[in-house]
Amino acid sequence: MRMRSLIVVEHPELVAQRIVRYSKLIGRENVIASVDCGFGTLSYVMEMHPTIAWAKLQSLVEGAALATKQLF
Repeated sequence: MRMRSLIVVEHPELVAQRIVRYSKLIGRENVIASVDCGFGTLSYVMEMHPTIAWAKLQSLVEGAALATKQLF
C-alpha cells in the first residue's frame, strides 16, 4: 500500500494569528516564531521539494511581520 502525504503551506495571516494567540498567553517577549516540524522525510514520504520548504518559510516570515505589527 502506498501512502500519500498532504503538504500544507499555511497562509501568513494564520501564522500571525497563532503567534499573537500564544503571545497573549505567555507574553510576547517569550515567543519565538519557528517551524513546527522539520523538513525531513519519513520512511513512507518522499522528500519535500525545496520550493515548498521555501514557501513555508516565506509564510512564516510574512506571518511574523504581521504579528509584530499587532503586538508592538
